[in-house]
Amino acid sequence: MSITLDQLNAASASDAAQLLDGLYEHSPWIATQALAMRPFRSLAHLKHCMVQVLANAGREAQVVLIRAHPELAGKAMASNTLTAESTNEQNKAGLTQCSPAELRRIGELNEAYSDKFGFPFVLAVRGTRGTGLTKAQIFATFERRLLDHPRFELHECLRNVHRIVELRLNDKFGIQPALGNDVWDWHDRLAAYTDPGYAEKGQLTVTYLTDAHRACAAMLSGQMRECGFDSIHIDAVGNVVGRYEATTGSAKALLTGSHYDTVRNAGKYDGRLGIYVPMACVRELSRTGRRLPIAIEVIGFAEEEGQRFKATLLGSGALIGDFKSEWLEQRDANGISMREAMQHAGLRPEDIPSVRRNPGDYLGFVEVHIEQGPVLNELALPLGIVTSITGSMRYAVEVIGTACHAGTTPMNRRSDAAAAVAEVILVAEARATRDGNSVATVGQLLVPNGSTNVVPGRCQFTLDLRAPTDNQRDAMVTDVLAALDAICARRQVAYTLEQTMCASAAPSAPAWQARWERAVDSLGLPLHHMPSGAGHDAMKLHEVMQQAMLFVRGQNSGISHNPLESTTSDDIQLAIEAFSNLLTQLAGEG
Repeated sequence: MSITLDQLNAASASDAAQLLDGLYEHSPWIATQALAMRPFRSLAHLKHCMVQVLANAGREAQVVLIRAHPELAGKAMASNTLTAESTNEQNKAGLTQCSPAELRRIGELNEAYSDKFGFPFVLAVRGTRGTGLTKAQIFATFERRLLDHPRFELHECLRNVHRIVELRLNDKFGIQPALGNDVWDWHDRLAAYTDPGYAEKGQLTVTYLTDAHRACAAMLSGQMRECGFDSIHIDAVGNVVGRYEATTGSAKALLTGSHYDTVRNAGKYDGRLGIYVPMACVRELSRTGRRLPIAIEVIGFAEEEGQRFKATLLGSGALIGDFKSEWLEQRDANGISMREAMQHAGLRPEDIPSVRRNPGDYLGFVEVHIEQGPVLNELALPLGIVTSITGSMRYAVEVIGTACHAGTTPMNRRSDAAAAVAEVILVAEARATRDGNSVATVGQLLVPNGSTNVVPGRCQFTLDLRAPTDNQRDAMVTDVLAALDAICARRQVAYTLEQTMCASAAPSAPAWQARWERAVDSLGLPLHHMPSGAGHDAMKLHEVMQQAMLFVRGQNSGISHNPLESTTSDDIQLAIEAFSNLLTQLAGEG
């Protein structure tokens, strides 16, 4: 029989401990200490309290907990001494039905992992959806994590411990993240569409106006229709627009959404999570026949990543009238112009001006997005409130020295372009670190026609400098470019510098940030404020209306733009509940 939060909060200390028995393997002390923090405001609050207990217990206690876990398909399973919970979990993942060859392989992995790290490999085999990983997924994860650093693996094991406990706790309370599961499944279905050349490799890539991109737009349109939107259309740049009307026709709308295009070999959640979370909320309103005193307009932006053509944030830019006609003549790697791609997709470039919105018709713009970083993961928090989207400056730089023989040219007679760039990279790294929340990245580095026995005469690199405010960014840019000039002068090399991007910071509107704060607090979760180091569609809408973002924790250390990008259906559920609370607030404000 399922327990309830009221029952847990009212129970005696001993009875409450019994209710939470079996969560942490052979370690009831964690739940017992967390019970001292009662009353719990929500199941999410209880989960977080237990996370905090373990975080405050210290490394030794954490390692003891990890060592209390059985190996996957290991000795405890063979001797039938697994706990009932572990037996159920390993059975769901098919580990109790391994072939002799699979048992040998997993035995080798268990031994190698234990020898390297000193504790057993811990994996939440029920996975991010809660229905169980396949044996192939388990083996692949095992092999990948065996290469990790010991400090990182300690954190990964603890993260998986907490995921195991989260699922066990859901079972005890008889709770399923039903909406989170639906949205998780929507992502999975949309990820079936991918560009040629990547589908064969099992990789997700959806670039602007390809057949896969248009199939995604069609699927989103159909899903919006099933969710009960009053109107759905694909506009002149390929944005998928769904609108759920208000109780009165003259009401303003909340604008929300994100992008459905991807980088190459991408993850499933970047952008798309921000489309599906509000869609789930609209579906629940439609199911119950409810309307709010505001309209809800959800947009799947057609292009944000700039993968096929050089234009970025094209979908959201069109909404504010920032679509440059010269973009239509840009050509992709196959020589197809954007104009031709639009015409092939049935879009009319001459209709693009009609996409522009009147900001006066909207209350503001909000965007839900997977974090794309490790912060929430490390803090074991499912949601974060974005304070600002960082301002960024990008440059393409070439340093020109003198190519000469590597054996005959003394070190004090060289004009080494690559050595100068190496020094610039270290200066940029140190300068960004000094701020604490600035970042500097050299993402591309090339010695054209380089040879092992030739001192580099040319070195090309990109420079990406970002900070939460424009003033902070500009100060860093000034210092780094001054260092570039001084280093090149001292090393007697020349350089060229081309600015390729300048994006202003987009601070969250205080009133909208406060709404997100109340929405997260309503779930019983602590508030965590953080800047967004990545660019988002919200930064375009920021130019014409107030905006604020909500981040959702990513798994696998928050990695993004990568097939390992992931989140759990439980965290998606919390994001949907937070968004629903935001809508309730807006309805209450009239």
